Amino acid sequence: MLPGISPPGGTTLPSNRTTGVTSVHEARDALGKRLRELRQQAGMSGRQLAESLSWPPSKVSKLENGRQAPTDDDLRDWTRATGNEGETEALLASLHTLEIQHAEWRRQIKMGLKPHQQEMATLDAQTRLFRGFESTFIPGLLQTAEYARARFAQSITVFKVRNDINEAVAARIQRQEVLYKPDKRFHFVLTEAALRYRLCPPEIMLGQLDRLVSLSSLPNVKLGIIGFETAYVVAPAHGFWLLDNDRVMVETFSAELNLAQPQELALYSGIFDSLAAVASYGRPARAIINRVVDDLVPDASESGE
Repeated sequence: MLPGISPPGGTTLPSNRTTGVTSVHEARDALGKRLRELRQQAGMSGRQLAESLSWPPSKVSKLENGRQAPTDDDLRDWTRATGNEGETEALLASLHTLEIQHAEWRRQIKMGLKPHQQEMATLDAQTRLFRGFESTFIPGLLQTAEYARARFAQSITVFKVRNDINEAVAARIQRQEVLYKPDKRFHFVLTEAALRYRLCPPEIMLGQLDRLVSLSSLPNVKLGIIGFETAYVVAPAHGFWLLDNDRVMVETFSAELNLAQPQELALYSGIFDSLAAVASYGRPARAIINRVVDDLVPDASESGE
């Protein structure tokens, strides 16, 4: 079950007041508090529980205070030792939701970058409405192969994972076939900053900007650009994706957050609407892209000399 929802057995995780990493920490803390309640109800001290399970006493403290995530076996041992086997399934459900909600990048891409692209393609196939806001880089579904290569190269540098850039680029480009499916709808909102950040050589960025213009003409694609001169109602704190009305995805340096609480969905949907409302579309959006192109052309010419 998700934070804020009571699963069978009475384990209640907190209703959401914030989002992202904070909500994950709150969920872990709530799970730890529930474990403490079960121990106290059994009339056991932390040391007594640790001794009965042949654990170091510090492990009980870490689990109860949310400083260490339990394993499935930890939860089974805990409920057995405290005489609360009936709570096992509810606790496991909370743990598994927490693991899905906060998926570490290093674990996700330890076998290379291509497998994650294939997982995303499966998710793409299940989604009908894509709403994405990006303040830093071009979304993967809109990237050229060259721009994607530069993005993947950064991931390999940061996470020290296997270099399968060629396969990952091919998988990302194949994913983009979803853009041409008539039953899918896409609404992208980008900041002008995302068009200007030097995340790749100027000549590659010029090709990327040209592709943005081309894709914006697709009948099922809506592309909004927020120019530097625009007054924001909501600060562009970070990028995020809304997939149908079921999931919010947020990428940080360390993790991919998958948020699905009703409060989180409503919050991010409202934020997206606010950002989309101040974006420029059609000819005005292309004008912003073209002025970025005009500024890039001299740099691209110099780098090509």
